[in-house]
Amino acid sequence: MNLLYILGWPLGMIMRFLYNVLNSYGWSLVLFTIVIKLLMIPLSVKQQKSSAKLAAIQPEIKEIQEKYAKNQQKMSEELNRLYAREGYSMTAGCLPMLIQFPILFGLIDVIYKPLRHVLGISTAQVEQATKIMEGLGVNISTYSPEISIITSLQQNPQAYAQLGEEFVNKVQSFDMNFLGINFGTIPTFAFNLLILIPILSGATALLLSHVSMKNTAQMSNGMNGSMKAVMYMMPLMSVWIAFQVPAGVGFYWILTNIMSIFQSLVLNKFYNPVEMAEKAKREVEERKEKERQERIEAKKLAKQGDEKAKQMAMTQKEINRQKLAEARKRNAEKYGEVYKEVTDEDIE
Repeated sequence: MNLLYILGWPLGMIMRFLYNVLNSYGWSLVLFTIVIKLLMIPLSVKQQKSSAKLAAIQPEIKEIQEKYAKNQQKMSEELNRLYAREGYSMTAGCLPMLIQFPILFGLIDVIYKPLRHVLGISTAQVEQATKIMEGLGVNISTYSPEISIITSLQQNPQAYAQLGEEFVNKVQSFDMNFLGINFGTIPTFAFNLLILIPILSGATALLLSHVSMKNTAQMSNGMNGSMKAVMYMMPLMSVWIAFQVPAGVGFYWILTNIMSIFQSLVLNKFYNPVEMAEKAKREVEERKEKERQERIEAKKLAKQGDEKAKQMAMTQKEINRQKLAEARKRNAEKYGEVYKEVTDEDIE
């Protein structure tokens, strides 16, 4: 049992339940995609919020990186201080994406291996069926050999009789036809319904890339050349691969792309990245202005001898200078060294 099967096992149980209820592979695939997308919405929302927050503080990040380009340690300290002050966590931003990877690989395993996940057939029987299919000289899909087994058995059930009547009946009754398309067949360039699978796979992938890249470009103030290249490269790859795999796999990609587009549009309505970024920027500006006003008031009180106000009136640079100066004085007294005045370079 490999890692992909382990990741796909809980998702496969969902798919098996839907198939047993609906007795239709196509409709099970539709509902399966919807269920998984709904389960992943909280992760998508969290990731979108994190992206908007990062876009809001990007100018300050760039300023720190330029200022401390020659001092990596100081840069790291200042960036961590910025993240803490703004309530941004790099881990929180990456976590949703990291969680989605094992789910994605699990989903692929479920779609590519319907015999094990949907029909509950053992790995040993699948391996035996594969050897029989190889002996028959059948064209086996590299991506989803189990779907090739289903197609081969339904065309020639006698060849698989040695695996038992229960196995043959279970696979033979597995209906992969949906909307006039056999999902076990690999699309070709012949003019029929099957050719719609690669075409729609590429078209929906292009539309999804456009929606995703548009949001990214809005948050980063423009779409660069590499982003445009990716936007067109991924759909073309989707079309090419869809001609190499059974139609059921391509149909799943189409469903996933459509659901992702719909999810992106809905999330943008409630969690618009541009609006969230602008709101976060306004909050940063308001906080800075509030701190500036507090320092002005504190300086007024400091002139009247208020010690607490003197501390409040100090900038972070002045506080760092004071702390470094006090540390140097202690060391000079302890080790009999000559005290060295703190300069701006010492606290950069």
